[in-house]
Formats: sequence, structure tokens, C-alpha cells
Amino acid sequence: MRRVFSILIVLGLILFFVNSLSILPEYGKVKLSKVSSAYINKSVNGNSEKVKFGESKDLEDGSANVVTSIVVNYRSFDTLGEVTVLFTSALGVGLILHGYKRKKYGRQPNFILRISVGILLPLILLFGAYIFIHGHLTPGGGFPGGTIIAAGILLLYLSNEEYDLSKASKFVESTAGSLYVIVGLTGLAISGIFLLNFLPTGVVGNLFSAGIVPIVYILIGFKVGAELSGIIADLHREEG
Repeated sequence: MRRVFSILIVLGLILFFVNSLSILPEYGKVKLSKVSSAYINKSVNGNSEKVKFGESKDLEDGSANVVTSIVVNYRSFDTLGEVTVLFTSALGVGLILHGYKRKKYGRQPNFILRISVGILLPLILLFGAYIFIHGHLTPGGGFPGGTIIAAGILLLYLSNEEYDLSKASKFVESTAGSLYVIVGLTGLAISGIFLLNFLPTGVVGNLFSAGIVPIVYILIGFKVGAELSGIIADLHREEG
């Protein structure tokens, strides 16, 4: 009897999802809301001219990646808050593990691991940097780029137990966070709006475009990478 009910529930769910799909609009033909149209057209001031990749210039933010436009331009203050939350989490881990000595494996890391990390680490760091430098042009950004860099630092810790990046990570994290706030204050001083995109936005699709958006993403990439690396350094300890 239980199997019969299970089969009926599954069939009901399948029927529900099939009917739900049938009411969805055809791909590319959805009727956009006013807010969605504003974001896709890269303008919230009523300018509805068609945007051409590599040709249109002096757009409202100049970012080819719509998600980046939303995250780093239209709601950059919220992104600053998210970075602050990550900082608070890293600070909490550091306070909990304060006074703990560094963990020792008690044996030399595997030869293959050490050699592989030596080869792969520069590529991982380069890939992470690429992700946040091109965040305004392609999918990616500061958070994923910084996470990739932190993953490379984790491999470094696993392959070399004498390695310690805790002081360097704290310096990079505090510097990147301070510069993020300074960029916001510069916008406030120039136009009266905190984190306003005050630089020329250039031609959409070019590396040097989108005003302060790529600058902010680079700072976020360094900050996130340093914070996650700091957490790795704090966890890489044992009770003394």
C-alpha cells in the first residue's frame, strides 16, 4: 500500500512539473518587467537604445556581464555588506582558535603532492586572478576568483607543513577592504553617492571598461582570497 501511495505522489509531481513547464514562455520571448528591462538594457534612466557588444560606449555602467552590473554597480553597498559578513566569520574563527599552535603532520608530505602543487599552484592563482579581473566581461567575479586562490593556498598548506601565510593574508585582507571603502568614499566626495561609478565606462566588452566595477571586483577577489586563506591558516592548528 505504501508503494502505491509513493507511486501516486511521484506521478502527481511529474504531472505538476510538466504542467508548470507548459506555461513557461518560449526562450528569449519572455515579457520582461520594468526592472528587468532596465538591467538588461543597462539603463535605469529610461534610455532604451540597443546595446552592441564592442561598439556601445558610455553606458550607465559599461559591464558586459549583467549579473556584475547588478552585484557591483547597482547594489555594490550590499556586496560590501556581504564581504563584511565573510570578514566577521573569519574573525570569529580566529578568535575561537586563538592560542592554538600550528598542526604538525609528523611526517613529510607525499613527494607527488609537493611536486604537483609546485606545478599547479601558479596556474590556479593565475586562473583565480583571471576570474575576478574579467568579472565584468564574463561569468565570474571577486567571490569565485578569491575562492579559487584560497583553494590554491590550501594545497600549499597540505604540501608544506612549514608554510604560514596568516600574517600576509591579514595584511592583504585589510588593505583590500580599506581600498573598497575608499573607492566608495571617493564616489561620495565626487557625486554625493557612496560607491557611485564615477569613472568613464568606456566601450562595453573591452577589458578597460565599466568604470570602477572591475576595480571593485579585483579588490573583492583579493579580500575574499585573503580571508579564506586566513581561515585555512587558523584551522591548520592544534591545541598546544
